[in-house]
Amino acid sequence: MNFRSTAALLAGLFFASASYAQQHSEQNHSKYVAPTDPLVQQKLSKWQDVKFGLLMHWGTYSQWGIVESWSLCPEDEGWCERRGPHSHDWYEYKKAYEDIAKTFNPVKFNPERWAKAAKGAGMKYLVFTTKHHDGFSMFDSKYTDYKITNTPFKSNPKANVTKEVLAAFRNEGFMTGTYFSKPDWHTDSYWWPYFPPKDRNVSYDPKKRPDLWNKFKDFTYNQIEELMSDYGSVDILWLDGGWVRPKSSIDTTISWQKTIPYDQDIDMARIAKMARSHQPGLLVVDRTVSGEFENYVTPEQSIPDHYMSIPWESCMTMGDSWSYIPKENFKSTQKLVHTLVDIVAKGGNLLLNVAPGPDGEWHEEAYTRLEEMGKWMNVNGVGIYETKPLAPYRAGKWAYTKKGNTTYAFYLAEAGEKLPASLKPEGLEIPAKAKITFAGNKKALKVKNGAIELPARTITEIGTQPAYLFVIN
Repeated sequence: MNFRSTAALLAGLFFASASYAQQHSEQNHSKYVAPTDPLVQQKLSKWQDVKFGLLMHWGTYSQWGIVESWSLCPEDEGWCERRGPHSHDWYEYKKAYEDIAKTFNPVKFNPERWAKAAKGAGMKYLVFTTKHHDGFSMFDSKYTDYKITNTPFKSNPKANVTKEVLAAFRNEGFMTGTYFSKPDWHTDSYWWPYFPPKDRNVSYDPKKRPDLWNKFKDFTYNQIEELMSDYGSVDILWLDGGWVRPKSSIDTTISWQKTIPYDQDIDMARIAKMARSHQPGLLVVDRTVSGEFENYVTPEQSIPDHYMSIPWESCMTMGDSWSYIPKENFKSTQKLVHTLVDIVAKGGNLLLNVAPGPDGEWHEEAYTRLEEMGKWMNVNGVGIYETKPLAPYRAGKWAYTKKGNTTYAFYLAEAGEKLPASLKPEGLEIPAKAKITFAGNKKALKVKNGAIELPARTITEIGTQPAYLFVIN
């Protein structure tokens, strides 16, 4: 059965999903707690230097070309809207959704191609969705039958998808991370069948049914331990589903957190201790739950409008959707480059999402975008990697970073814009004896009245770029 709707219908659903993402970026970052473990500090410093990573949302939902997991959620929100012949009845829909696993068979799965493409783009770390809110495990968990190794793909030698993905990226020198959803809408110990779910939250009061809640806590702990002990070296445990949190951590000044009805404490201290016993120095990212288990913060589908001194990462989509849709609206290479520069200049990392399809392959256009970004990064990455933000960070079309005594000034040109004969960096004073060159071009540029002079021949030599980098020594 094919649940793919028209592009117009899908667009409405995914723009609603983007609204959800922005709503869930709200957070009081003043409560950030820096890690004290020296190994975690070292890992965090390394992560802050690599700047650019790949996120992949992939699950059975890709077969229908719908939003990841959220159509199962009985909330009257745009991102929870159901599509297809069973949409009128939630119970029928949930059964049909979960039955996708019976036909899910991504025969073109080739993680080595993904890893090479991501490396070519200049990406240096990976976060892969091992389990989203729907509870479908993209790894061979012994604690559930709802998993990739219980589909028609199980006979494939690469059936344990998470293991293959992590290995392929690790082999290309990537830091690796596992996305894991704390809520699980498939397991009976979260959405207990005795009570129908009312929303995204647990369907019973954990205080009234502690045995059931403890069963869920153990289930979560056990699955995370599988990922931390059976899948090689892991650098990041990236936990989603911020409504699963202690009641004491709810910030009532934030709209979406006010609706959380129960204390859903899964004992992060126990989980983190176990995870780090297997993976010393592991970065734990308990998203939106400020405190010692959120080693860096993760604004979603948005970029802060100012420099932030704490470790942070914007997770954003290459197209409109987190999950695969048949016709995706990919951002231009220029837009993606500008996004990366903007984020790095403000002190953050970019985690860019690309979604595999039901056959286990990306849209070809995603490969093209990564290749184009790679061409730019090969020349200009010197102003991205291992740099620190430099005030005024962003000013007009300019963005600034530094490394040692070198200043990197990015000019974010508009589409089709030709460089003028001179450019004056906004908010930056250039020392009188400074040596200035374009990245990748050894010819020194002159400065007159604080403006960089650009000879026509040099402009021709460097060609048209999404952003131009001036190296100032």
